[in-house]
Amino acid sequence: MAVKNPAKPKLTLSVQYADTRLQEVLPRPLLRKTVQAALFFPAELTLRFVDAEEGQSLNRDYRGKDYATNVLTFAYTEDQDAEVTQADIILCTDVLQREAAEQGKPLIDHAQHLIVHGVLHAQGYDHEVDEEAEEMEALEIEILAGLGLANPYQE
Repeated sequence: MAVKNPAKPKLTLSVQYADTRLQEVLPRPLLRKTVQAALFFPAELTLRFVDAEEGQSLNRDYRGKDYATNVLTFAYTEDQDAEVTQADIILCTDVLQREAAEQGKPLIDHAQHLIVHGVLHAQGYDHEVDEEAEEMEALEIEILAGLGLANPYQE
């Protein structure tokens, strides 16, 4: 587990709105604040907002799953000793909007949760086994609380 550093790790963040529908709802300063809250190490990250077609294509081509998903993280620094975490985090606008509506959550809150989730993946966290899932969820809850957001796993 990462040791929390009270100083903010250096962040180089690129934001791409291939799908511009959320550009005004999720402005760069909010995205930067959200990413920074989930960082334990220096990072070079890209957040890219896409439509369902691009989301499905990426999920199919890289994960073998032929549907658009909410967030995909492409981590390029597999070595935990790397000085800088590098990753692309892809968020699908259509799925974000649908899930937020289905779950009765504000879109901004849901998007921030998925950004935190993606940033944790970029730093090596995973949820393939129960123990890792519990650790990752606990971190997400703590980070989101620090941003003033509710527990996304609470019914």
